[in-house]
Amino acid sequence: MNLANIIDPHPDDSVALVWQGRPTTYGELRRRAAGLRGGLSALGVGSGDRVALLLSNKPAFVETYLAVLGLGAVAVPLNATDPAAVFADEVATVGASVVVVGRVAQAAWTAVDPAAVPSVRHVVSVNGLAGAESLDDLAGHEPVPVADLEPEHLAVLLFTSGTAGAPKAAMLSHRNLLSNLSQGELSPDRFRRDDVVYGILPLNHIFGLNVVLAQTLAKGGSIVLVQRFDPATALDTIRDRKVTIIPGAPPMWTAWAAMPADPTAFASVRLALTGAAKMPEDAMADLRRKFGVVLREGYGLTEAAPVVTTSTGIEPRPGSVGKALDGVELRLVGPDGDDVLDGDSGEIWVRGPNVFLGYWNDPAATARVLTPDGWLKTGDVATVDAEGYLYLVDRAKDLIIVSGFNVYPAEVESALGDHPAVAEAAVIGVPHPHTGEAVKAYVVLRPGASADEEQLIDHCHELLARYKCPSKVLVVDELPHGLGGKLLRRALR
Repeated sequence: MNLANIIDPHPDDSVALVWQGRPTTYGELRRRAAGLRGGLSALGVGSGDRVALLLSNKPAFVETYLAVLGLGAVAVPLNATDPAAVFADEVATVGASVVVVGRVAQAAWTAVDPAAVPSVRHVVSVNGLAGAESLDDLAGHEPVPVADLEPEHLAVLLFTSGTAGAPKAAMLSHRNLLSNLSQGELSPDRFRRDDVVYGILPLNHIFGLNVVLAQTLAKGGSIVLVQRFDPATALDTIRDRKVTIIPGAPPMWTAWAAMPADPTAFASVRLALTGAAKMPEDAMADLRRKFGVVLREGYGLTEAAPVVTTSTGIEPRPGSVGKALDGVELRLVGPDGDDVLDGDSGEIWVRGPNVFLGYWNDPAATARVLTPDGWLKTGDVATVDAEGYLYLVDRAKDLIIVSGFNVYPAEVESALGDHPAVAEAAVIGVPHPHTGEAVKAYVVLRPGASADEEQLIDHCHELLARYKCPSKVLVVDELPHGLGGKLLRRALR
């Protein structure tokens, strides 16, 4: 078994990727991936070695991802827009031996102190970074065949705030990823060979990685890779490329919902998907009224590779994220550990071959979310109706979702607390028209210290991914605490 084999069955001249108008066929993609396997192997990359991908939505990501998996190595896709401190922390955490750097990440990576990432033996550059190996040169090596692996062989490490709080690296096996592709096969709205998929979701996010990328390549369809989203330009691309499937996070769909009506804008689109965060029902209604788009909402998480429920192949219901995929077991569990009564709300527990192996080098965090018999405790709360439609009513305590990405307040509070002027910080999520939620911080300064909002936000930019940084910081005299001294974020809401 090897996920890298998903590109093998398709004709050489079929288009796999489109980037800035240039197509890459399946034949070209297979040749590049095979050459890169040879090049990475020549650098000493072998089974189980971690390779960090600091790459954006470009063909280089796809080629390198498939090459790494094909060797039996472990791909570690990172957010290419992160600051140097985040790169250093994540690369060191997984012990990556090779880092592949694209143009977007180049400046931040060069700011990383080599002493902070002692495991790194080679840096590979897409754009001619001084002192680095060239990705094109590596792709010119003699091809190396795809390794045949055990199903539970580790394929990907994805950093997620997930169900366990602070960011951890979730371990996904080849079986996890491939099973989630097959679990949607019974849907009449499944991906097809003639599909053209709009690839705006970041490939370092599980939605982009295993729904957009892997699902499309497994079926032999084409992906139009897009790096930045602009609502008007996107509509031109959708028309010109005759896009048939658009998977997107809610902020993208709400941006379109606010635009003037145009019943022809999505004429070629047969499947419109959303997930990663709750989609506003009024925006869904506007999309149907203005554009004739019936949005299919689903639910998933990184630890489930990712899809748990979907509205594809069934009649969508307002407020519901659909039904469980074939092969996915789902329970709603109360505080006592027993299944809740019909109609009551409970924590979503998931079990199936798509459920992850655990968190990298963190058995305690793994034990908090995986039961001995394989159930994943998601931390999300829902109800289910008599026909199996799931309705989310709450989510993991204190979690903030910004453009589909999880942000835990404790991580942001810790970053603010590192500022010498800050005595204490509290962070909550607030509604935002474009990103769903935004991070808002309250800080108490040390006696005699001074710091303004701009200074504190800039400080966070040095330590955190941009989407995790506060967009608003208020300096207050004190923060609310309970009798035991626990910070009461609910009082700030």
